[in-house]
Amino acid sequence: MSGELEIDHGGAIAVDTEQIRAFGARIATLATPFEEARAAIRRALDVIVCTLSLADEVGTGVLQTSAAKIDGMRIDAEDAGVKTLLMADAFEVVELRAEAEALSSTGAAGAPELLARVDRMLAADPRLEPMVDELMAQWRAERFEGLATQWNWNGRLPPIFLLGALAGIASRVGVVQPGTRLTGTSEAIVLEAVRSTTPATGPTTLRGSMKRMPADPSAQVAVEKLTFADGSTKFMVYLKGTQTFAPQDMGGPEPWDMKSNIELYSGERSASYQAVLDALAAAGADSGDAIGVVAHSQSGMIAAHLAVESAFDVEFVATAGSPKMPMLGDDTLLVQLAHTDDVVWSLSGGGSPASSGSPNSFVATRVGDPDPRLADMALAPHRWEPYLETASMVDESDDPRAAALGAYLGTLGEAVAVERTEYHAERKDRFR
Repeated sequence: MSGELEIDHGGAIAVDTEQIRAFGARIATLATPFEEARAAIRRALDVIVCTLSLADEVGTGVLQTSAAKIDGMRIDAEDAGVKTLLMADAFEVVELRAEAEALSSTGAAGAPELLARVDRMLAADPRLEPMVDELMAQWRAERFEGLATQWNWNGRLPPIFLLGALAGIASRVGVVQPGTRLTGTSEAIVLEAVRSTTPATGPTTLRGSMKRMPADPSAQVAVEKLTFADGSTKFMVYLKGTQTFAPQDMGGPEPWDMKSNIELYSGERSASYQAVLDALAAAGADSGDAIGVVAHSQSGMIAAHLAVESAFDVEFVATAGSPKMPMLGDDTLLVQLAHTDDVVWSLSGGGSPASSGSPNSFVATRVGDPDPRLADMALAPHRWEPYLETASMVDESDDPRAAALGAYLGTLGEAVAVERTEYHAERKDRFR
């Protein structure tokens, strides 16, 4: 059986801070009508008690009980409103600390001011810091659920599976911060268009978008140019994951190999990243054009850097089992599918405790393969099919963020023309 799906705003953040503040304020307003109802009952009681004929005929016990119950509801509403607003403050502290860390890591100014703001918030309410600590503890406890309970080969495998998580946490490279740029240069790429089609429409569901990965076995990239009735265009990019894990293939013709994995994870420009830029250019995408990216595994790192540093207007990113998480602004819808028992995803260190992307962005997590079995040796939770199942669960979810994703994808379905090209890339000096 598959694990239960959880949808959060990201990291330790369940709901966007502004949304939860608005919700807390609405709860607090319930106290006013409860107080008005209680006051009306008290006035009625006063009239009854002061009127001898009524006092003898009307029992006041029920009214007094009702007044007490309504007053209790008023107190509950006030308390719930206060606690909800306090939770929003706890989320904000987590966000501010993550933002300060990002600024420090990229050498940008402003981190001391953010941390000073955190200190003021914590000093203003002693209840806040324990809530923040609890949020972080829960996130740390749950981010790798199932990773150590796979098929254990007489106890030998769980420590190996956990090495990815420990590496991600220790290296702190699992989060792509704003301002980050890949370093170095990649090998030149030979790009070949191997398949061209004209789909009737763009993708309309998350699973549907993931099913648009290249169909040609040799292709690693598919690019779709979507044209809309008003003449505007967008590009959707679909990127397969690592195509060969064999050590002897490192640096060979296949760009989606372990050499590129190591380069991207360590912050270096890879042949696979260059191949995607070349494919976008070949499909007609230019600087400033709106694009969306759907990516698996290694290509999740490519998608992260496209969103953070490329010249394109990356308005949508969906990753599955990515070893890295990008920290994006409010203008990018970021959807991350993560199996907590996926050792490749664990290289992100669980990502950032703060949220990333637009208010409708989210991380959908579950245990991808709860049953210990031999297939865990082949990284079963990281495979494409379990992530397709997770995508279906998102499509079927009634979470407001999943609904917002459906609405966005629905706009892609309004395209009046779609030109799709699948590309095969090889390293030029290794071309066969």
